[in-house]
Amino acid sequence: MPHVEIKYSDNLNINVDTIFNDVESIINGKDASAGECKSRAYPCSQYKYSHILVTVSLLTKPHRDKAFTQNLSLEIEKAIKVHLKQSLYFSLNIEYSLDYYTTNIHSVDGDKLMSMLDRVTN
Repeated sequence: MPHVEIKYSDNLNINVDTIFNDVESIINGKDASAGECKSRAYPCSQYKYSHILVTVSLLTKPHRDKAFTQNLSLEIEKAIKVHLKQSLYFSLNIEYSLDYYTTNIHSVDGDKLMSMLDRVTN
């Protein structure tokens, strides 16, 4: 269950939903076991210099080694920058969970949780 957080100065004209979808597609294209990518954006109205900070958090897995991470980082950076139409400072961090990180699904009877398949079929 990857997570993506985008923190950015609110003077940027960006579509975070498109970036979320691109990053999720890239992660799942490189690792089909990744699953839905929980994504959040935080526009900031008080800042110094136009900037964006993208943090991708992943579970630690044996196949997610240095080469995997470097390739993932390059591909995500390239995909995000396609959507950036103005000059800004860019930062991307890919981080891995610690040993005691818990992630799962909490299901409530009668409530449907949207998944990647729902997005494709709608």
